[in-house]
Amino acid sequence: MSKREFIPVRIAILTVSDSRSLREDKSGDVLVGRLEKAGHILADRQIVKDERDQIADQLRKWCADENIDVVISTGGTGLTGRDVTVEAHRDVYEKEIDAFGTYFTMISAKKIGTSAIQSRACGGVAQATYLFAVPGSPGACKDAWDEIFAYQLDYRHLPCNFIEMMPRLDEHLRRK
Repeated sequence: MSKREFIPVRIAILTVSDSRSLREDKSGDVLVGRLEKAGHILADRQIVKDERDQIADQLRKWCADENIDVVISTGGTGLTGRDVTVEAHRDVYEKEIDAFGTYFTMISAKKIGTSAIQSRACGGVAQATYLFAVPGSPGACKDAWDEIFAYQLDYRHLPCNFIEMMPRLDEHLRRK
């Protein structure tokens, strides 16, 4: 870690599930617990059904909210017919962070072997907001936070991190 000061970011957690309530949302609980322990702020938390339009609408709503910097969704990243989270995210992205899914797969492969190829974790940016989709298992959420978000959402992490780029995410809108 560097000598930089920690900068807390405002994170919204979206659980995609046809069956879970907040009381049963272990994956969302993992993410909330870790973000709060790290010193970040839980900006909002919602559960939506596995419906592409509903997921995309919630993502757009949060992207338009100046009080949200990052959105992490959990669930709906698999291969079944109801798994439409990735498609909904891509409906919203202005830019995709291709290496996020690749790196998540590398981390998962160390723990679950070739089964890691069944996940379609993804990341992107829209309206100067980071958007990430991770699988719906608590273990996958732990891996994503502990191995990626803990570093990339920490301004002190060097040589670079997502937080230091935040002021420049919408620079194309400010040019003359």
